[in-house]
Amino acid sequence: MEAAVAKAWSHVRANLRRSAGQRLFDQWLKPVVLIEGSDAEIVRLGLPSAFMTQWVRNHYAERLLLEFRGQIPAVRSVSIETLAEEPKRVLSAAPVAPVADSAPVAAAAIERPQFDQRFTFERFVIDATNRVACNAAKAMAQPGSPQFSPLYLHAGTGQGKTHLMHAIGHAFLAANPDATAIYVTAERFMFEFVQALRNKDTHAFKARLRSVDLLMIDDLQFIGGKDATQQEFFHTVNEFMSSGKRLVIAADRAPQALEGFEPRLAGRLGSGLVADIKPAELELRRAIVGRKLLEMPAVSMPHEVMDLLAARITTNIRELEGALNRLVAYAQLNNEVITIDFATNVLGEVLRSAQRRITIDEIQRAVSAHFEVKQIDLISERRAVAIARPRQIAMYLAKRLTTRSLPEIGRKFGNRDHSTVIHAVKRIEDLRAKDVEIDTAVRTLMRTLEG
Repeated sequence: MEAAVAKAWSHVRANLRRSAGQRLFDQWLKPVVLIEGSDAEIVRLGLPSAFMTQWVRNHYAERLLLEFRGQIPAVRSVSIETLAEEPKRVLSAAPVAPVADSAPVAAAAIERPQFDQRFTFERFVIDATNRVACNAAKAMAQPGSPQFSPLYLHAGTGQGKTHLMHAIGHAFLAANPDATAIYVTAERFMFEFVQALRNKDTHAFKARLRSVDLLMIDDLQFIGGKDATQQEFFHTVNEFMSSGKRLVIAADRAPQALEGFEPRLAGRLGSGLVADIKPAELELRRAIVGRKLLEMPAVSMPHEVMDLLAARITTNIRELEGALNRLVAYAQLNNEVITIDFATNVLGEVLRSAQRRITIDEIQRAVSAHFEVKQIDLISERRAVAIARPRQIAMYLAKRLTTRSLPEIGRKFGNRDHSTVIHAVKRIEDLRAKDVEIDTAVRTLMRTLEG
């Protein structure tokens, strides 16, 4: 392993510790190790489990690459891998707290997790797709006896479940300074339970979890088919329900749809409040981009770039935020101004992989219906404003919502030259900035086409 790479890794770790915060760093980034064989072009990093590997890939792959390039410009890629054998030192990243038989409550009192500062209720953007879940989460964090328990949140990957759980933790501990709380993933729950079984110390494990005031378990679907873990989890759920304590569960599907779960456990989980978070629609994605940019006062981003991100990255909010962070980082590192062309070049692969395949024919049909003109008029030679403006909007949308080249778009609009498409795109961009009706029409059409 080259000394330069090892030295760079020390700087990268220090930067990550400062930016991520100690709690997040200890839980997810501290276990990362530099693998022998790394060089100035390809850096190999290892983690002790597949779950941790996937988490770091999802949240920090781009950041790690940029950090290494800041130290060694020649670095082409950062490979994040699962180690074949889990190093023992990794266990110290999130240890099972020792609990004496005579004082389980005292041991639990040290559980004051530093929840991720990014994930608060104030920074959670609300609309119809997530309002019930957010209101339920706020109710769970209020002082006094909980209105319901457990609270079961379910949604697809990257839709805001973990954000709400951390927000509950922030609000609950702020309102109850002497309270105790634990946030743990189901995989970590299973790992610590197995360790306790091996060490013949399940009493300490149970006492630690059941003596806190708020217990939150994320990604429950990962213990599907794990009978022993499910049995212990079932008893934990019963304990919290019978004692009137707060229990929050999150998974990627409803309780009845969990695979490999005992019916009695699924039934118990569904006996509280079950709240789902639906995939974010265009307006919410646009609002989230705007909210994130408020936290970046030094960043100037045109509205059309914000619309591009919101319209094209539809899979989940995490990918949307990742694309925004990547775009801002590239612009700052290269001292570039963020424009549509710059965004398209930086995020080309991201935009193509995330995009629903919208066709130019779909765009033409939607535009003709919206403006009540014939579709054939959009490809005709007619130059009346009532036809020319919808045609320009259709070209603009074709450029923003498809991967077709300018010449291809021109051919779809009556074999027009690519320079005509460029003029149309520029014209609509200018009009959107000063004409509310045009801007509203474009937004409505983008929402319609996205379906």
